[in-house]
Parts: sequence; structure tokens; C-alpha cells
Amino acid sequence: MALPQLSDRERRVLEAVIQTYVETAEPTGSRMLARRFGLGVSAATIRNTMSDLEEKGYLFHPHTSAGRVPTDQAYRVYVDSLTRLTPIVPQERDALVERILAGGSAIETILRGAAQSLGVLTQELGVALGPRLDESVLDRLELARLSTDRLLLVLSLRGGAMRTIFVEVTGAVADNALAEVTGMLNERLGGFTLREIRASLAERLRDSAPSAGAGELLNIFVEEGESMFDLPSGGDDGIVLGQASVLAEQPEFASGDNLRKLIELTETRAQLGELLRRRSMDGGVSITIGAENADPRLGKLTIVTAEYRAGSLSGVIGVIGPTRMPYDKVISLVSHTSRLVTELLG
Repeated sequence: MALPQLSDRERRVLEAVIQTYVETAEPTGSRMLARRFGLGVSAATIRNTMSDLEEKGYLFHPHTSAGRVPTDQAYRVYVDSLTRLTPIVPQERDALVERILAGGSAIETILRGAAQSLGVLTQELGVALGPRLDESVLDRLELARLSTDRLLLVLSLRGGAMRTIFVEVTGAVADNALAEVTGMLNERLGGFTLREIRASLAERLRDSAPSAGAGELLNIFVEEGESMFDLPSGGDDGIVLGQASVLAEQPEFASGDNLRKLIELTETRAQLGELLRRRSMDGGVSITIGAENADPRLGKLTIVTAEYRAGSLSGVIGVIGPTRMPYDKVISLVSHTSRLVTELLG
């Protein structure tokens, strides 16, 4: 982001205000900045510079006698032009890998571990969105009997994801019919994406010529296949959340209203999932600050996410927290974790 309206002094003062406010959550005055940062000018000069920054929309007074607080515009300038990212040291990387893999190596488990770890390390709300399964390739499926009128369909997807689906049948299915249909479905559907299977299932099974017992079961797949292979990404609409309790100590959530909005947001998983899916997937870190978010419930929050990949699939992982966050640390951790998840799922 270009800074045509900011002088070098204004940039240095703005950076000092943001760093101080992120650490203290208290409005910042000119004397504090003069004592702490050694900006080479007097407190009076800093005060005048802060007044100029306020006129330009980068700072504001929360009330008449207070110091200044950064605006969303200030955080945007800071993120785009002033932030110096904090590198991840090997010990932090090893600890992160250990936390992420603690529950196992399945996609859902890795995402859950990554979201929870990000939440702990950043003290924000960790979030992850499962990959779009529409583009996932079916490696193999299995049919298992649960009862006389219910079967379990197990889908193994390329990249390690697995999904189970209940299939209702009208009566007992013989073992040979079960094996015949399983083999036929694997032969006709294996190697195709779920989107391709939904679009062409009936056509792929039309000339299959099964035995009488297998034909009745196969007909269920022909009639219900479109919905049967329309899978969510996992969990509640693919959303994995860390512990919201890590935010409880932050002063922004001392207000019952802010906490209520956050809880309301996490409870509407489908909307949150759609919001995350619309975010930039350019391989870098995507950051939306305060009013930049389309959802008004996010008006005082920042979302920092990065894309991860699992073979041909992709999703996002990151954090949600107050606009007052340590962006240098958060951006580094989110970026590093997305690359790490990609490695672990590779």
C-alpha cells in the first residue's frame, strides 16, 4: 500500500503508537512515545504529528482527555508497509509439529491440531476450513452391512480424507450382491472427482448389467447418488475452531456485547465457512481488518488466513481476533503453519 500522505516522521510515530497500543491496550500519549522510542524529537513535536495523523484518519481519541488509538486504516498501513515479520525459530517449529500431530495424521485431526495450536501461540481464535471435497478424487469405496435395512458406505479420497455415509435399503442384501456392487462402483467411479461422479453417475452405471439382487442395490445409487456424493468438507461445514477461551483475557472482550457477537459468529458455522471460502487463495496471507470485513459482526475483528494444500485440494487456516493484535507474530505463525500443514498432508 502506497503512503503518499505520510512523511517519514509520521510513519515512525504511527508505528510507535500501534506497537504501544498492541502491547498495552491503552490509548497512547506523546510523552510515553518520547520516553520509550527515542524518536529524536520532543514530546510537543510528537503531539503535533499525532494530531496530523488524526486529521488524516489514522488515529482517534476514544474520549476527550485520552491519548490516541489506531484506526483500521492505521492497521492496514502497518500491515502492508511497516510490519517486520518475526521469524519462526527451529524450536517453535518442532513444538508446532508435535502439537499438530498429537492426535493423528488424518486431515481433520491435523486441521484441528493446527487451529488449536495457532490459537494458543497467538492468543487469538484459531480457525481452519477443510478442503473442498467436490474436487477430491475417489480412490476406493467399501460397502459394509450395519443391519438388515442399513449399509455403511466408506469413501477413501485421494489425499487421505475418508467419509462415511449411511445407505438405507428396503431389505436384506446378500453378501454376493454387496460384493458385486462394491466392485462395480469401484470400477466405474474410482479415479473421478466427486463433482464428476455426481454429474454422471447414472450414465456410468447404466450398462452395468448386475445380477438381480445387486440390481436393486445399484438402483439406489442411481436414484440417490447426486445427494449421496454431495459431501460437506467435514465437521460442521468444514469449519474447525480452536478454543475461544484464549480470547477471554483480552480487554476487547470484557464487553459482553463483543463476546456475544463472537459467540454468535462461531455458532453460524455455514456463514463463517462461506466467508472463509471467499477469501483470497493466492498462496499468500490474506488479512481483512475491522470494517474491511463484509459481515458487520466482524467490524472490530481481524481475520488472518493462508492457504494450505492437500494434493489437488486446498483450504485455509488462520486466526480471528481483535484488530489490536501483534500482526508481525500472527502473520508469521499463520504463514508458517499453512506451509507446515501442506507438508504434513503432502
